[in-house]
Amino acid sequence: MAQILYLHVGKPELKNWDGKEELSAIGKNRVTKAVLTKESFHGDGVAATEFHGGPDRAVCFYPAEHYLKWSAEFGRQIAPPTFGENISAPGMLEADVYIGDTYELGESVIQVTQGRIPCSKISKNNQIDRLLNRVIETGYTGYFFRVLQEGIVYEDSEIIFLERKQSEFSVLRANEIYFHQRKDYKAIEDLLGIEELADDWKKNLEKLLMQKN
Repeated sequence: MAQILYLHVGKPELKNWDGKEELSAIGKNRVTKAVLTKESFHGDGVAATEFHGGPDRAVCFYPAEHYLKWSAEFGRQIAPPTFGENISAPGMLEADVYIGDTYELGESVIQVTQGRIPCSKISKNNQIDRLLNRVIETGYTGYFFRVLQEGIVYEDSEIIFLERKQSEFSVLRANEIYFHQRKDYKAIEDLLGIEELADDWKKNLEKLLMQKN
């Protein structure tokens, strides 16, 4: 059990990065409460629909500990929620959370579906060119939840572990396969065997298997 550190929502808006305008929802605003539906928090939205949004990616989580790591590595303070997450908490690193894990969050119930697929906006928003590559290299991407039960979430809601469906593929292990072990077909097949894995990941992993022969 952990208490979330904040609750953020936000709609896409135009950002000016290096003189170029780009639509992004990475900049979110703190709220005291929000209704969480199967699709998203009320008041939340996405711009890059290929990476974010939809029932399998209704809630974005980023582990609190990573902010200290990135701040130390790049020699400057990187403050939340600059990765565009809705919620964060300590003690829920990618290595310790498994695909299919189910949690109570406020009045809602949520389930881990996939690691986040980071995009260049992470680097642009933080003005650190190497950040995106380091997030992918480490697998410290954060992750997404689907919503099993809708309800109100408060800024001080607790996130309470309920159930673990499998104990072979943590989010970090799944990230390692997805990003770095794309020819480990046995691991890909095993990962695909997890019913709770996000549909988008299943489709992409199935494409990798088609390259097997």
